Amino acid sequence: MNTIQRAVGVGVAAALLQALMLIAFAWPAAHIAPRDLPIAVSGPQAAVVADKLTQHDPDAFDISNPADEAAARAAIQNRDVYGAVITGGGSAPRVLVASGASPVVAQQLTAIAQQLSGTPAAPVEDVVAADPDDPRGTAFGAMVLPLVMSGIAAGVVLSLLIPSVGGKAIGLITFGIAGGLLSIVIIQTWMSVVPGPYLTLAAVAGLVSFAVSGAVVGLSTAIGRAGIGIAALTMLLVGNPFSAATSAPELLPQPWGAIGQLLPPGAAASLLRSVAFFDGAAVTKPLVVLSIWALAALALLGVGALRGQRPAAEATAVRSGEPVAA
Repeated sequence: MNTIQRAVGVGVAAALLQALMLIAFAWPAAHIAPRDLPIAVSGPQAAVVADKLTQHDPDAFDISNPADEAAARAAIQNRDVYGAVITGGGSAPRVLVASGASPVVAQQLTAIAQQLSGTPAAPVEDVVAADPDDPRGTAFGAMVLPLVMSGIAAGVVLSLLIPSVGGKAIGLITFGIAGGLLSIVIIQTWMSVVPGPYLTLAAVAGLVSFAVSGAVVGLSTAIGRAGIGIAALTMLLVGNPFSAATSAPELLPQPWGAIGQLLPPGAAASLLRSVAFFDGAAVTKPLVVLSIWALAALALLGVGALRGQRPAAEATAVRSGEPVAA
């Protein structure tokens, strides 16, 4: 292959990658809509309201019926539902939202409240509000991409510059601890957009950093430099656009919304929301996902270490004159 052919091939490959990135990032944003979105409807007119919501869009909501308003509030605070419609009391239905869970969903439920009440000033209460410095969740959503990009960059550098598996593991741990502490300092002091306990949030950010960079380092150690590209593209083209950091998993096309929660960026967004706004409610699933990715990274490093020991043992056997198994 001459230089011109190689240049054309690289240009075409770059164009295909560009098209893939446009699809990955723009397609989910262009198809934001509720899909089995969990909400609660309570009170004497619950059946009527639920029927209206179902008639509007049969697949939009997954409706539950808590016993009363207190139970509906508890469901919101436990992250079982995104909001609730409370009927009764001789007045128009009231709507409870949680912008801390998703400002986009809160806006959609507010619009539904206006339709139910028939008045411009719909009675809406934000039970779990987003940070007052970031009411639309813009800054919160923007946090995920830097965490992913820095994790990928750290993984690439460790893969290419640190030869030993032990050194790579030390580098990953150092990056996770330092990155988690530093990133939350910036987010909570300078930007002031995420409330919650500093050390817990720093631990979450550190686990995310370790999981993302560990995927890159682990795959590259186990299968070679191709692992860098596989891990980086997975995190960047699948994990980040389907993380639902700016919306909610139930607003994304399925099954991609669910798949996004099984990757570090999506699990990170859910875990950070739970810790920052809901006092740790519903942390089990995203914490398990991130822990599995971190353990998988360590396991891949172990595979790479075993692969490295075998050629060394064979070389030692050759030098000593011992027979080498073919």
